[in-house]
Amino acid sequence: MTESNRPVLLVEGTLLRVGAELPPAWREFIRFCTDLRHGEIERLSIQDGLPVLAEVTTKKVKFHGRSQQGAT
Repeated sequence: MTESNRPVLLVEGTLLRVGAELPPAWREFIRFCTDLRHGEIERLSIQDGLPVLAEVTTKKVKFHGRSQQGAT
């Protein structure tokens, strides 16, 4: 398959060829999500089809404490 025949993906007005290298901003955002591991991104700003700002405002923490039976 030649370069001109490769499928394209339209992201916010930006054409990306399938198999093409991700723009640095998307790689950085993916790395950020990987490092976050767990949490919430409250707001994600996209400009010209690229992430420019992610706002992390809260993290939820659940405690799954179990009562110890037989403890005095």
